[in-house]
Amino acid sequence: MGGTGTGGAGGDDGGGNGAGTDRAGLTDEEIGHLLEKLDLGQKVRLLTGASTWRTHAEPAIGLRALTFSDGPAGVRGDAWDERDTSLVLPSPTALAAAWDDGLVAELGGLLAAEARRKGVDVLLAPTLNLHRSPLGGRHFECFSEDPLLTGRTGAALIRGVQAGGVAATAKHFVANDAETDRLTVDVRVDEQTLREVYLAPFEAAVEAGVRAVMSAYNQVNGVTMAAAPLLERPLKSEWGFAGPVVSDWGAVRSLLDTARAAQDLAMPGPDGPWADGLRAAVERGLVPGERIDDKVRRLLRLADRVGALGPRPAKPPSVAPGAPSRALLRRAVAAGAVLLRNEGELLPLDPARLRSVAVIGAHAAAVRIQGGGSAEVFPASLVSPLDGIRAALDATAEVAYAPGLPPGALPRPLDPVRADGLSTRDPASGEPGVLVRLLDADGAELHAEHRLSGRIVEPARVAGAETVEIRALIRPRQGGDWTLAVGGWGPLSLSVAGRTLLSGAFPPDSDDPTRVHVAPPYRSVRTALAAGEEVEVVVERGLAPGTGVATILAAAPPPGDAATALATAVASARDADVAVVVVGTTEESESEGRDRDTLALPDGQDELVRAVVRANPRTVVILNAGGPVALPWRAEVPALLLAWFPGQEAGDGLADVLFGRAEPGGRLPTTWAAAEEDVPVLRTRPEGGRLPYTEGPYIGYRAWLRSGTSPAHWFGHGLGYTEWTYGAMEAPDEVIAGEPFDVRVRLRNTGRGRGREVVQLYLAGPPSAGEPGVRRLAGYAAVVADPGEDVVAVVQVAGRATERWSAERHRREPVPGELLLSGGRSAGDLPLSTVITASAPPERTAGTATESALR
Repeated sequence: MGGTGTGGAGGDDGGGNGAGTDRAGLTDEEIGHLLEKLDLGQKVRLLTGASTWRTHAEPAIGLRALTFSDGPAGVRGDAWDERDTSLVLPSPTALAAAWDDGLVAELGGLLAAEARRKGVDVLLAPTLNLHRSPLGGRHFECFSEDPLLTGRTGAALIRGVQAGGVAATAKHFVANDAETDRLTVDVRVDEQTLREVYLAPFEAAVEAGVRAVMSAYNQVNGVTMAAAPLLERPLKSEWGFAGPVVSDWGAVRSLLDTARAAQDLAMPGPDGPWADGLRAAVERGLVPGERIDDKVRRLLRLADRVGALGPRPAKPPSVAPGAPSRALLRRAVAAGAVLLRNEGELLPLDPARLRSVAVIGAHAAAVRIQGGGSAEVFPASLVSPLDGIRAALDATAEVAYAPGLPPGALPRPLDPVRADGLSTRDPASGEPGVLVRLLDADGAELHAEHRLSGRIVEPARVAGAETVEIRALIRPRQGGDWTLAVGGWGPLSLSVAGRTLLSGAFPPDSDDPTRVHVAPPYRSVRTALAAGEEVEVVVERGLAPGTGVATILAAAPPPGDAATALATAVASARDADVAVVVVGTTEESESEGRDRDTLALPDGQDELVRAVVRANPRTVVILNAGGPVALPWRAEVPALLLAWFPGQEAGDGLADVLFGRAEPGGRLPTTWAAAEEDVPVLRTRPEGGRLPYTEGPYIGYRAWLRSGTSPAHWFGHGLGYTEWTYGAMEAPDEVIAGEPFDVRVRLRNTGRGRGREVVQLYLAGPPSAGEPGVRRLAGYAAVVADPGEDVVAVVQVAGRATERWSAERHRREPVPGELLLSGGRSAGDLPLSTVITASAPPERTAGTATESALR
């Protein structure tokens, strides 16, 4: 019995086409008639948001407001409220690691159902920026280092979302690949690199029918993206994108240059440069009226496609989160988990042979399921790795837990469930949580409500409110010097038992919206608290103009003894049949708004891993991180599993992998270095406001190949629970440059179990198009087979794989010559190769525009 796996360069594994399942939509002529009904004031009003997450309605043409929402790993909705929970998917890095278009499209459908449930029309995802440097702080929200893998994964997500009647948004257009000075940095990049690398995933998104594109904060070659000519060409005129360009929130910071450009919608609102002066600029002839009409037309086209224009059509039903959704998320955890190392076939573990398991590491009990920043959502439930392991070994083996490290010294927002045992309750209701009050200038209460968390990003909006107050009764399990903190800007105070310990005014030190509105810094004090004794803590922040509204009450326990914590973990590991250590990054080391200073794991976790391995050679290490980290102990650890930020079903999905109920399906979407100093492209910090991409197209594995240095783990690497032997690769001897072709790869499952293999093809040359020997991903396909079964992977190589961008002619052109085609399981493990000849094509009209994204 045999099987065949296929995979085209554009991805055809599910999710439907770009149009999805919704109605055909209005014609351009019909939209033009609606446009004629609007005067200039009405048109201009539509081009700036009505609020943070909504656009303006226009009853004259039957247009209701559009609702936008973050984000890539879950749909928050139009309010930041921990009581409004969401399903939390694995991070986009984990989705790309699955190398599975069908699964990603299915997860896109889940996002669409969540969006409909929350009344969201436009989802601000996917993020198509690339992993240029492993120090990028927001890589968890991006897919990969490779434009083809990023483009295919993004296209699959777009198809899944839009098949559910919700618009997807490709962001952040373009070259927003680092966080340092992201509002102003000027990325300097040559035309060929921009086209072949950084723009390529966005072109794939347009081909997939994406309905909105978000312009980035940064500049490219001296022009801010909200005013960049790239929005017109290639995005609109060349690729045929017919939807609106939405600004990143606050990215439209000037009037004339952005209004004259192909920027269409300025978010958020209601204030901003366009709201203040766009109408007058048009009336004075400074901005063409035709430009305004085009912007409005694109917005109406988007509104029509999501059912916000005219009689509201019936949408697919909204599905409440339940067992099927959780099962999909659990399956996705295993599909994206990458088994980096498995010496002696330690994994999968056999539960029947285990009497005791030591689970070690703070991340085992308090796993990071998502990255920090603007895209955070609030899960209704969360399964930690510790929970998952305990459930999998239910009453069959003893599971002991040790954090291995003392509690973190950095305060965390108050929460009803905390690892340090601090209990928190609302002093008014007595329920777990806090009391939030809005006060007027005299301190009188205007509004009060019970909240679950001490992190209040968006307090209720109440006229006349001058102060946000958070009150909580806290009871520590452990006595000693606790750290208490208030987060926010402007006038701040903190009191304990009626005694003011902190008071002052703290003006914002940044314009970055994440730092101002989502994650303001903490102001801390230390105070003695007695074990088991309840005390009231109150924080206040004044609502000063320009300082945002986010207010946080946080706490950290007394510092513990590191030596004692480590010794306890080592003893637990020594006494167990197997040890599972979970380590990872923190909010401080990996989050939106800042790049990473180092690839090293924080807080002594490297020492913890080494100590546990010395105590128990049967140790499995699970990495809980959104992007690459340094692994100085990797050769000492028999089993190493990369979990990424795995979403709310983290524990059960990882337990499925650990105990063999599921195979780890992931392959690396980013190359992992052996040491930080080996990384060929590392710099994320601009100099003089500029960040030059001097490496050209050579990022990721291509940079490693060019440098001649081997990484710890190549792009595409990942082990399963069986073995594969690659047989023959059948490719045409000659192809026409610029035309697609198929390659057949024969392989056999020579292992002991059923498994999945991702067959990857890479092309190198000809020398005239780049440096010889520097290959690039040209296509991939997955196959599944039983032990002893032969299968054939059919991989389609897109025509553009044999084309290059001509900076002289400003177009993509076929490049004839000899090409080295290699096939295998990663960029560094390619047992098959052949030389094919790309022939010059017959004369043809250069350049073809893709079909309109919204037609």
